Amino acid sequence: MSKAFFEDLGIPNADINLGVGSGTHAEQVGNTMIEFEKVLKAEKPDWVVVVGDVNATLACSVTAKKEWVKVCHIEAGLRSGDITMPEEVNRLVTDRLSDLLLTPDHISNENLAKEGTDTNRIKFVGNIMIDTLETNRDKACKLMIKDIIANNLVSNYSLTADIPLDEQFGVITLHRPSNVDKKEVLEPIIRFLLDEVTKDLTLLWPIHPRTKKQLQSFGLFDEIAAHPRMILLEPLGYFDMLRLNMGAKIMLTDSGGLQEECTILGTPCLTLRWNTERPVTLKEHGGASVLVGNNVARIREEYKIALSKSRTPIRPELWDGKTAGRCLMEIINYK
Repeated sequence: MSKAFFEDLGIPNADINLGVGSGTHAEQVGNTMIEFEKVLKAEKPDWVVVVGDVNATLACSVTAKKEWVKVCHIEAGLRSGDITMPEEVNRLVTDRLSDLLLTPDHISNENLAKEGTDTNRIKFVGNIMIDTLETNRDKACKLMIKDIIANNLVSNYSLTADIPLDEQFGVITLHRPSNVDKKEVLEPIIRFLLDEVTKDLTLLWPIHPRTKKQLQSFGLFDEIAAHPRMILLEPLGYFDMLRLNMGAKIMLTDSGGLQEECTILGTPCLTLRWNTERPVTLKEHGGASVLVGNNVARIREEYKIALSKSRTPIRPELWDGKTAGRCLMEIINYK
């Protein structure tokens, strides 16, 4: 997937690839620290800039501070309040260590201030992910839904559904263990999708390998694949997914990044989680998303409300596509 994103977005190949790969959380963090320490000793940088909340974010920030290198964290201050999420641990540790904390919204500023962070280290710059969206919006607009479907159908899968037009389809993404690892949780969601949502919309589902494996083990995959208003796709590249979001009547997802994109694009979004580190995307804060967890009664209630809504793009402060420049200036002007 990383290779696909690099190619889609025209990102140059990395000068240094740590070659860590997959593994347990401890393996990824430990191996990244070992390899990154070698880079720091060889390159002797003035700054290490880490982004987001993945294991490498944590590993590189810890290693940098042990080598007395300044750390800048982009997307600082995001909090779900759920310490059982590995990403929350990564966020907390990275923010505690960072010299410069660049935040995407005012809620993140407040989170850091409540934790006792020196306010001089906190700089509100906006959401850097929206830079990517705005840079690539026009290119994504030119893609045809029928081509995305034709080029990305799940292998050994025969399409029976008609190709929908914009606003005639919903998009699903599910991958979190809390949603897909237990049949008693996943099956009621599937029943709701197949028995109710497909009466209103064709559903396009870029299916995560973990989710596909679980559906097969629970004996649900074949029924989904045979449904006349369900279209199963392989995991999509950035442009294809952005185009689907632009045309969807509704998004059902447990992805954090899609919450942000739905807010900018105005796509009604049901977030299948009980918490979010991006509360600025929620309706109560002016966004497009509603937390529904994996309770079908709650999902059904909010689905009916969302279906009646028209697309209303919303732009939080400084989500303007110019965040990268502000990040650079804060690093240059750091004292």
